[in-house]
Amino acid sequence: MSNFRTPLSRVKGLGSAKEGTGHFWMQRLTGIALIPLVLWLGFSVAALSSMDYIAIREWLSQPFNSIVMILFMIAGFYHARLGLQVVIEDYIGSHGPRTVAIIGVNFAAAALGVTGVFSVLRIALAS
Repeated sequence: MSNFRTPLSRVKGLGSAKEGTGHFWMQRLTGIALIPLVLWLGFSVAALSSMDYIAIREWLSQPFNSIVMILFMIAGFYHARLGLQVVIEDYIGSHGPRTVAIIGVNFAAAALGVTGVFSVLRIALAS
């Protein structure tokens, strides 16, 4: 079977849209990053003596926990944005609604991510 790709496209490793490979790799990298972060979150929360507001606030005010929680939120929302973009591109046929949905997902992921990071910082830096 003959190969229809040009030598330049084989070297660069880009698809027809010139961005699919980067999207693919970022989705895989954020997925790999989320594995230890989700395990950390699960074991850390399970090890808490109680689940009341004061215990969570004290736990989240520790620098290591707040930094890892911020990393978890950034990776999680970015990974969700990438995944939802693929679903939208695959299942919404019309160009206009697809573009509006992708813009909406981007804004929602950014807004939720910023809100989450602000919340963690507010709890962590509260006196």
